[in-house]
Amino acid sequence: MVITSTATHPDEQAQSIFSTFASRYVREPIPRFKIPEKSIPKDAAYQIINDELMLDGTPRLNLASFVTTWMEPECDKLIMASLNKNYVDMDEYPVTTELQNRCVNIIANLFHAPINEDETAVGVSTVGSSEAIMLAGLAFKRKWQTKRKAEGKPYDKPNIVTGANVQVCWEKFARYFEVELKEVKLSEGYYVMDPVKAVEMVDENTICVAAILGSTMTGEFEDVKLLSELLTEKNKETGWDTPIHVDAASGGFIAPFLYPDLEWDFRLPLVKSINVSGHKYGLVYPGVGWVVWRSKDDLPEELVFHINYLGSDQPTFTLNFSKGSSQIIAQYYQLIRLGFEGYKNIMENCLENTRVLKEGIERTGRFNIISKDIGVPLLAFSLKDSSQHSVFEISDQLRKFGWIVPAYTMPPNAQHVAVLRVVVREDFSCGLAQRLVSDIEKVMMLLDTLPSTFSTKTAHVTAITSETSEMVKKSAMETQREIVLYWKRLVDGKKLGAC
Repeated sequence: MVITSTATHPDEQAQSIFSTFASRYVREPIPRFKIPEKSIPKDAAYQIINDELMLDGTPRLNLASFVTTWMEPECDKLIMASLNKNYVDMDEYPVTTELQNRCVNIIANLFHAPINEDETAVGVSTVGSSEAIMLAGLAFKRKWQTKRKAEGKPYDKPNIVTGANVQVCWEKFARYFEVELKEVKLSEGYYVMDPVKAVEMVDENTICVAAILGSTMTGEFEDVKLLSELLTEKNKETGWDTPIHVDAASGGFIAPFLYPDLEWDFRLPLVKSINVSGHKYGLVYPGVGWVVWRSKDDLPEELVFHINYLGSDQPTFTLNFSKGSSQIIAQYYQLIRLGFEGYKNIMENCLENTRVLKEGIERTGRFNIISKDIGVPLLAFSLKDSSQHSVFEISDQLRKFGWIVPAYTMPPNAQHVAVLRVVVREDFSCGLAQRLVSDIEKVMMLLDTLPSTFSTKTAHVTAITSETSEMVKKSAMETQREIVLYWKRLVDGKKLGAC
């Protein structure tokens, strides 16, 4: 006889009781578009929301995101203890303000800002790199406009030169603040901004050239040093003084520890400002970012507001006003807790786990590796043969194993290339890397048994493209481009990345 135990863990029993209680108490569906008429017990409210949140993905298995999903319990305590602190109340919370200033100085020093021992760095904490980029862009625009006005020249058509691989926040800045975004198009096999082409696009209306240290698409570092050298020569020839901003959202907390000899930061004279995401490889929960300037001269004073209605005179340069203190405190915790040695060890471990994942993916023989060895610890890879199935199907199938692995098309002019991308964070272990490879192999075996999803879809695409022309035999590359175009339409041109 087999005896089946019906005992449950106390936590599971309590969960069941709460769920039953919530379902019995709330007889009617919770309104979606208006506030409920009556109050409900706090336990019921908690359980209703908790039950729905169970349908969310697991953060640690979300390999699409660069954002930190784990911190030490001691830091969690500090975060919880400071949730009710509004950072903007500097007079009331002077220690929090001091911790922010320490973070700014540490980060500026990490990026080789030219400051003396008795001099403080110029920078500010932000909600994320999106706000940081907005602030840096505004500083460049205002300095350019001021100079043009003084010279008696038009100042109504500013532009920024950058690669087509930029994160969407750059497009937001350009649209919100009326700045033309001049994008250097990509090409197959070269998925970052070409410094030569970038400098060719610079004109007298260019407020800055934006380089990316850690492309969202492939994790690759752009060649900021070469860009600086070429731009210096052009500035000499033209008499302009076009500067550089480095978007180091993903790579700013990686390069100093893994590639200390790589020159991309304030060691290059034309680099005037740098942004970095504390909530990415700065190892802090979302959302905190940082922007630092080379010197006070690079941040126009007229952009800084001074208020005194919260106490003493307080300078502020942010797009918002109120914001939480928790993530700033958490950033300071990580900086002093880990130190240079700790960050270096974590980044090296991420790099090693990326290597393990890469070797496993290569062993399948089914994929081409798109990402580079030097850059952000991530792996971007495409199918060698996408004539029968696509990376979008692989992404969908991996969801059944709990993995969230994004599939997307590259920016212009490489949009016919579709890839999968796995971001390797601190909490992505070697064991998880091996498990992911195993699950990808299972997915590929399953897809091999299924009919091609392109038998009707490709024919549909072909019919569209041949409405006014005679049917011609398409090459493998043309077929692949049509297939990718179909899936690109399916995902509606969605852009990835979180700042």
